[in-house]
Amino acid sequence: MNETILQRAYRIARNFFFSIANKEFLIFLFFLLVSGTFWLVLSLNETYEREIKVPVQLVNVPKENMITSVSDSTLRVVIRDKGYAMAGYIYGDGIKRLRVDFKTYAKGNGRGSVPVGDLLKMFSQQLPSSSKVTSAKPERIEFFFNDGSYKRVPVRFVGKVKAGQSYYISKVTIHPDSVMVYAADELLDSIIYASTEQRSFLNVTDTITTDLRLRSVRGAKFVPSTVSMSVYPDMLTEESVEVLITAVNMPEGKVLRTFPQRVKVLFVTGASVYRSIRPEQFSVEVDYNELMENPSEKCAIHLRAFPPNVRNAHTEIDQVDYLIEQQ
Repeated sequence: MNETILQRAYRIARNFFFSIANKEFLIFLFFLLVSGTFWLVLSLNETYEREIKVPVQLVNVPKENMITSVSDSTLRVVIRDKGYAMAGYIYGDGIKRLRVDFKTYAKGNGRGSVPVGDLLKMFSQQLPSSSKVTSAKPERIEFFFNDGSYKRVPVRFVGKVKAGQSYYISKVTIHPDSVMVYAADELLDSIIYASTEQRSFLNVTDTITTDLRLRSVRGAKFVPSTVSMSVYPDMLTEESVEVLITAVNMPEGKVLRTFPQRVKVLFVTGASVYRSIRPEQFSVEVDYNELMENPSEKCAIHLRAFPPNVRNAHTEIDQVDYLIEQQ
């Protein structure tokens, strides 16, 4: 039975491929393949120019030294050659990393420079004789290093944070809030903080957590190089508390009584922090000296202190009745 199925399949395939219509199709495919091959041969025989990126690596760095920054880690070379050679550069793995010896180019001032000519000499060893280099960038690769000196500096956010309508920013945190910076001693002394990349967070109505890169400083290395920043908005709510009125600068033997003794203080704060606010955190005062300078039937009251997490704090009334008693 298996042979019958195979024979039937063979007969169907033979009839399909050798039918008149499919013969014409096969002829078309044959000539298409021939023309495509001919075009590919001609194209590969043409001369092209193409930029090739060659990775550069510093090697043999002493243990007591740390590379703090490198101006560029890639040599960009424009090569002229036949198409088949270009295909090997683009799709093959013939281009190897250039290994630059640290001790050859390091100077005593904490920096080193590798001329493009030296890089091209190393790179030309990988090229066949048919390939020609027409240009190369950068002109030199500079690197900076130190003897391991470091210090910890605070992180400073650069940008703008603005809450949405009916919200305010209750807290902004950066983690970590300080980072290690490695650099040569003179540069290290001049760095007092690490700045983040500039970002703006506008119309914030929900908690935002994002990673921010630290701005690079030429010749210095920050560890870590990114920090996490969180922005916590809170919905604004209008609230009030009853606060006891107190008298200040009272002479000995005299007592000032106000009517009423307590006054309502109105303020705006975040909904999540309202429960933590206490009347004792506010201070409403009457100044005896001010009252003596400007005698009147009523005394002025002043809001002298309030919690840092409230805004637009003010007393409901500005004046109250009073009575001065002699003890």
